[in-house]
Amino acid sequence: MTASEFDYMLSNSTDFLKPFAITLTRDNELAKDLFQETLFRALANREKYNAGTNIKAWLYTIMRNIFINNYRRKAKQSTIFDNSQNDYLINLNQGAVANEAISKMNMKEVQAAIYGLPEIFKNPFLLYFDGYKYHEIADMLGEPLGTIKSRIHFARKLLKAQIDRH
Repeated sequence: MTASEFDYMLSNSTDFLKPFAITLTRDNELAKDLFQETLFRALANREKYNAGTNIKAWLYTIMRNIFINNYRRKAKQSTIFDNSQNDYLINLNQGAVANEAISKMNMKEVQAAIYGLPEIFKNPFLLYFDGYKYHEIADMLGEPLGTIKSRIHFARKLLKAQIDRH
């Protein structure tokens, strides 16, 4: 595929990106920046596009990845390093617990609630809690992806209801 063919195909396939950018960012100016960055990356990586594949899906993926990377970058930037005498790390997103005993007691309640879940919900939830992705859990447990998502969802609902009661 020549550069001009790619450019023509790209220019005819970008209308759907603007609403998607607004959906992701919920801000007009940020959406414009995300849209421009997506087109820039698409043009810069045109050799990675496989001719004949769905260009819309390719562009969606680029936009989503840019958004996720920007989100993660902003989350890391909320940690401030203080160069005072004792060198403290201050994370603006964390709350403080006045009494460590209370926090440990609450954590014990949460753990008891998790281990009190029915086995069918507990196993997928614990795997998800350990950092596994939905599709990895589905493969490990030999269950359909939708079933795993439902079980984790219901486990969360049960945990929330049980913790709210206490």
